[in-house]
Amino acid sequence: MNRLMMLEALLGRRAPVLAPGHVWLVGAGPGDPGQLTLDAVAAIAQAETLVHDELVDSRILALAPDGAERVYMGKRGGRPSARQADIIAALLREARLGRRVVRLKGGDPFVFGRGAEEALALAEAGIPCRIVPGLTAGLAGLAAAGIPATQRGVNQAVVLATGHAAAGAEDALDWAAMARLGQPIVLYMAMRRLPEVVAALLRAGLPPGTPAAAVAEATTPRQRSVVSTLAGIVQAVRQAGLAAPAVVAIGGIVDAAAALNRPAHRPMAGAPTLPGDSHQEP
Repeated sequence: MNRLMMLEALLGRRAPVLAPGHVWLVGAGPGDPGQLTLDAVAAIAQAETLVHDELVDSRILALAPDGAERVYMGKRGGRPSARQADIIAALLREARLGRRVVRLKGGDPFVFGRGAEEALALAEAGIPCRIVPGLTAGLAGLAAAGIPATQRGVNQAVVLATGHAAAGAEDALDWAAMARLGQPIVLYMAMRRLPEVVAALLRAGLPPGTPAAAVAEATTPRQRSVVSTLAGIVQAVRQAGLAAPAVVAIGGIVDAAAALNRPAHRPMAGAPTLPGDSHQEP
């Protein structure tokens, strides 16, 4: 039984067919291959060209056929990266050559992944495109560290935001408005500007003792996390040596991590949460 037939047996239906000249935007999840959807595996198994991000695990890339061309198009903040225009040009070129193209993106293509830009460019060019959703790191990564995105009696909403823009930059978020919401904030791409984000939230009136956590390389064997407070999270991250890729959670949902990371309840993926110093100022 080949790979697609096995997937069809699990799906209980025919696997979706990736046709020549089509592009699929596929979410690869937060890191571990076990977080892939079955449709994502089916897409990768049919790819003739695989245009992938830097953060896609090599074990996921290995699911593509031996003859598939793997085109690296990584984007990382603060490092030399592929331009978005070059990524779109590569997708258009490969599709026009009649190849079966998979654009493999970490997390979910439509959650801070620029997937919408790529899908709109393909639509404008008349190239058929399909979206295959993936688990976004801002939710799955927290779950892997024992932090629920929502908890009854704690929050009625959760804010997903990017910490990439500097405080005061033209595209910076209104941190004061976010602080006034009183709901947990989950930050993507925030590690490089974490001190600025924390300072902005403190200026906005968010209490210094608000629980905060950072989870790096979520769901992988290298997963590490720290739990602290808003005032102490920057120092806790530095002391633990955490670096991107990571997600940061700020709010009462973080308190659950202490109970859920006990040996009897510890999530399957990653390492135990490390205690941060909740009394140190950043």
